[in-house]
Amino acid sequence: MPFHQPEAVRYLTFESLDAAGVAHAVFTRQGGVSPQPWASLNVGGLRGDDPARVLENRVRSFRALGRDPDSVYDVWQVHSTDVICSRAPRPPHPHLKADAILTDQPLVTLFMRFGDCVPILLYDPLRRVVGLTHAGWLGTVRGVVSATVTRMREAYGSRPGDVLAAIGPSIGAHHYAVGPDVVAQARQSFGEEADGLLPQANGAVHFDLWAANRLLLERAGVRQIEISGLCTACHLEDWYSHRAERGETGRFGVLVGLS
Repeated sequence: MPFHQPEAVRYLTFESLDAAGVAHAVFTRQGGVSPQPWASLNVGGLRGDDPARVLENRVRSFRALGRDPDSVYDVWQVHSTDVICSRAPRPPHPHLKADAILTDQPLVTLFMRFGDCVPILLYDPLRRVVGLTHAGWLGTVRGVVSATVTRMREAYGSRPGDVLAAIGPSIGAHHYAVGPDVVAQARQSFGEEADGLLPQANGAVHFDLWAANRLLLERAGVRQIEISGLCTACHLEDWYSHRAERGETGRFGVLVGLS
């Protein structure tokens, strides 16, 4: 998973998606115009930052990959299992509520914002479809990535065995202690396999979002899965972390589109 830094904007890509020729990036927090506590490439418009700075940061992100900022399709992320198939860039307003986006259109660039939740990028090289999923703990136990793979099959004829999946930087299990409500919902969703997703340390139960979403992908029939293994809470020089920074932070962007 190489890092790239054209001029000031620094971002990560996945080897599997690079090899497949997919335009994509997981942007770090470096290279933007926002001051503290959002420094500096904050693309979260609801975090208290100036909207003009947030827009400039998004434009910088798109231009770092040579994508037209007006090609964006993004959504209002609400921890749902709703999946939107886009055939054109999003009109200026309103944002639809969803937590997964798919497109088979090269002139559409999918874009989401993260600050501990799991970004999951998907690509079907045969049907030429890309997808982007936002999975926090609630989206994970609800199976949002499973719903995304199902929608790829229904809308585009994708076969899960052909799909490439990439799990991006997000909070690691060692930093993600959870309460009894989350534990109960994880056990309900994952059954006998939940024990392996809920390690215990220092008297607390933790939730392994990487392993949980990998399991969901495998259950859906996806076999080609690349995991960044980068914890947002461990590397605040590169990533925003809602938990590590106690909510006083921004959101980093993730972009994917067909070349």
